[in-house]
Amino acid sequence: MKRLRRPSRLPIDPYILLLLGTVGLAALLPARGTAADAVSGASTAAIALLFFLYGARLSTREALDGLRHWRLHVTVLACTFVVFPLLGLAARGLVPVVLTHPLWQGLLFLTLVPSTIQSSIAFTSIARGNVPAAICAGSFSSLAGIVITPLLAASLLGGTAGGFSADSLLKIVLQLLVPFLAGQVLRRWIGGFVTRHKKILGYVDRGSILLVVYTAFSQGVVQGIWHQVSPARLAGLLAVEAVLLAVMLALTWYGARALGFGRADRITIQFAGSKKSLAAGLPMAGVLFGAHAALAVLPLMLFHQMQLMVCAVIAKRRSHDPEAKSGQVSDPAAAAASRSAAGTGSRSR
Repeated sequence: MKRLRRPSRLPIDPYILLLLGTVGLAALLPARGTAADAVSGASTAAIALLFFLYGARLSTREALDGLRHWRLHVTVLACTFVVFPLLGLAARGLVPVVLTHPLWQGLLFLTLVPSTIQSSIAFTSIARGNVPAAICAGSFSSLAGIVITPLLAASLLGGTAGGFSADSLLKIVLQLLVPFLAGQVLRRWIGGFVTRHKKILGYVDRGSILLVVYTAFSQGVVQGIWHQVSPARLAGLLAVEAVLLAVMLALTWYGARALGFGRADRITIQFAGSKKSLAAGLPMAGVLFGAHAALAVLPLMLFHQMQLMVCAVIAKRRSHDPEAKSGQVSDPAAAAASRSAAGTGSRSR
């Protein structure tokens, strides 16, 4: 009989535990009054810094090389802004049996949000996929989402996204796109510093997300969000999101194979096309939904944690595929890029 081994590390990423702890802190000690204003301002600055670092990390050569994989990027964008929203609209049939109407609206908003950047790169690197394509796919999705997400929210959510206007679009552009472009402009001078200190700056990334999560959940606690969602409804929402994630993971993997993509590109499409960005979604919700943002982003926050845990498991399994061990990739540059991106780990967004 074999002796049972004690696991050498936690099965859950420590960053997930930090996110859960942040939610608990917001539930026990929510920011109120002047403190809430200060925390809100700090979170806005933190997200701007986050997108500035994204811009500083993406080299012009990587962006231009990524354009060669236009079929891959079109596929990721179609999954993010077409397939996901269609599934969100289909979930309307679950109201009121499984979901309340406000929870469905939050779920629909979740499906409109762009893909992630850092976690797409990290998981693709772990699974030995096409890392350069993941860098560009995540960046392109985030930039496109700055315009596409508000437009989709206005057309599909109607009066619910009452904050949508030219002014709200300008606020989103100023908070997300302008810092990204500033990072691109200054990359010539700070790109080396960002590369050398990527581990330390990774803590800045994660800290920014934690601050935004605390701000959003503090607002929700003050507004009584947990009194608006019963345990049964919350369980129903989690079940629906689990199905949504499973469907997208299957569609992106098997759909990419049907489209003729190789293993490395399929990995990129699966991780970039099945996830949603908390970093981009939270500030957008704050602008579009105003005082009702807390309940609107609840599905996104839950989905974010679910996707990290599930994709971490998938990435590790993909790394043990026979093709991965033999080093077969569809893009020769992926091997070199994966070595530089591997340090990000699965702790990113």
